[in-house]
Amino acid sequence: MTSQIPGPADYTPFAHLTVPNAPLYRQVMRAFLVAKERFAVHLRPEDVYAALDAGSRPADVEPVVKALDSLVTWGNLRADPDHARVTAVEDFYRRRFIYQLTRAGEAAEAALGTYDEVLGRRGELQAVALHDIVTQLRALLVIVAEDEPDPAKAHVALSVLTARFADLADNARAFMGSLQRTIDLHDIEVEAFLAYKDRLIQYLERFIQDLITLGGRIALLIGELEDQGRVGPLLRLAAAREAADASPEDAEHAEAVAYERWAGRWSGLAQWFVSGEGRESQARLLRGRALGSIPQLLAVVRQLNERRAGRSDRSADFRTLARWFAQAPDDEARHRLWRVAFGLYPSRHLTVDGDTLAERTAAPEPASTPWAESRPLRISPQLRRTGSYERRGKPRRVADRGEAKRRLAEIAARQAGEIKEARERLATGGPVRLSRLGELDPVAFRLFLRLLGDALATWRPETTTTVATSGDGSMEIRLTALDDGSTAEVRTPDGVFSGPDHLIDIIDLTEEVWFGPPVGAVPAPVGAGPVAGSEEGL
Repeated sequence: MTSQIPGPADYTPFAHLTVPNAPLYRQVMRAFLVAKERFAVHLRPEDVYAALDAGSRPADVEPVVKALDSLVTWGNLRADPDHARVTAVEDFYRRRFIYQLTRAGEAAEAALGTYDEVLGRRGELQAVALHDIVTQLRALLVIVAEDEPDPAKAHVALSVLTARFADLADNARAFMGSLQRTIDLHDIEVEAFLAYKDRLIQYLERFIQDLITLGGRIALLIGELEDQGRVGPLLRLAAAREAADASPEDAEHAEAVAYERWAGRWSGLAQWFVSGEGRESQARLLRGRALGSIPQLLAVVRQLNERRAGRSDRSADFRTLARWFAQAPDDEARHRLWRVAFGLYPSRHLTVDGDTLAERTAAPEPASTPWAESRPLRISPQLRRTGSYERRGKPRRVADRGEAKRRLAEIAARQAGEIKEARERLATGGPVRLSRLGELDPVAFRLFLRLLGDALATWRPETTTTVATSGDGSMEIRLTALDDGSTAEVRTPDGVFSGPDHLIDIIDLTEEVWFGPPVGAVPAPVGAGPVAGSEEGL
C-alpha cells in the first residue's frame, strides 16, 4: 500500500471530519500525536487500539484497521510493510503494516488543535497587563533619553510592550464575547450562572477601577513619546536590529518591512488607549462595555428569579400562543387568534388638503357612517407610489446658522476656560488636608466630585492610600486616610460638603508629568475608611 501525498490545494486530510465515523478518526489521530510527543515514529494497529479511550474503544481491532486504511487514503497517515514480525514465508503473504503521521496529517491536526483552542478560549481581563504596559512605556522614555539609545534595549522593551498589549486586546475581546454569551444564557446552566454572577461582577468592577486608574496614565505616556518625536527613532532601532541578520542584498528591504510592521503595532497601541477626533479609544469602549454588562447581568438574574418564581415572561407567552395555534380547529380560527393577539390590521395613510377640508365642511360626514358607505377620498397617484406628497412651489431658503455656531463656539471656549481655572484652583501643589481646600465655586466643586469619585472607585476595605486619574487623563488625585478622627468641610455657594478628613494631593497633568509611587492600594491595619461625604443644603 502506498500513501497519497496531497497537493498544494488538496484538503483531503480534513475529510475524516465529515464522515459518519469521525469521532473514531479523531481518536486515532490523537493517538499518533501523543506517540509523536513520546518520540515514537511508527505504530501498529494493536498499539493504536490500546491507546484509544477505554470507554469509546471498539470491541476488536478490526474497525481500527479500517480507520487506519481510510486515513492512509486521505493522506493523514503513511503505511509501510511490517517486516519485523515476519518469521516464515507465509508471513510475506499476510497484510501487515505499520503506520506513521504524514506532514499533511500533522499539519491538519495542528490546525484542528488551534481551532479548538481559539473556540474554547473564554479570555480574561488582564489588569496586570496594564501595569506592565505602563512599566514598558516608562522604560522607553528612559531609553530614548540616552545620548545613544541601545538598540537591544529598545527592541526588547518594544517587543515586551507589543506582546503584553496583544495579550490584553485578544483576551479582552475573547472575554467580552464569552461574557455576552453568558448574558444571553447560552452554554451555561442557570444554577451555575447564579453562583458565578457575584464573582463575575466583582471581577468586572476591579478591572474597571484599574482601567480608570491606568488608562489615563498610559495615554499620557504615549502622548509624551509622540509629541517629542521619540517614537520614530525607537521603531527604526527595533527594525534595524530585526533586519541585522538579513542578507546584504535584502537588508534594506527587510528593514523597511520591519519598520512598517513596528509602525503598525505602535499605531494599534496608540489607538487602543488614545481617543482621536470623532473616534473613541478601544479602552474607553471596553470600559463602557464592561460597565454596561453589569446591569445586564443583574437584569438576567432578575429574569431568572421571575422564572423560578413562576411569573410569566415573553418567551413563555409565545410558547403558549404557539400551542393555541397548533390546537386551533381551522385556518379561520388561526386568523382570528392572530388578529386578537397582535392587532395587526390593514392601515390607510391619507393626506387631507384644503379642498378636502372645505368639501367636508360644506357637507360633513357623520362619524357613525360605515367605511363602506362613506364618500371616497381621492388619493394622489404619487402618494400611492412613493408614500409622500410634496406641494409644488418655491423651495425653502437655507437657514444661516453662522450666528448659532458662533454662539456655540463662545460657549465652548468659555466652558474650556472655566474648566482650566477649576483645574488650577484644585491643584494643591503637594499633599494638604481636605479641610484646608477652602471654598470652591460650582465648576471646581463638580470637578472635585468627579476626581473624588474616581479615587473612591479604587478604594478597598483595608486601603489607606489610593491614586486615580480622571477619565480624560488631565488630572490625578492621591487620597490618604487619616486616623485622627478629624472632620473636613468644603464650602460651596450651594451648601457644605462634609466628611472625615483625608490627606489629598491633586496634580494637573496637563502642566507636568508625575512619576510617583506604583499605582494601587497599600493595605494596612488601619480602621479609617474612605470619605463618607454628606451634603448639607446641596
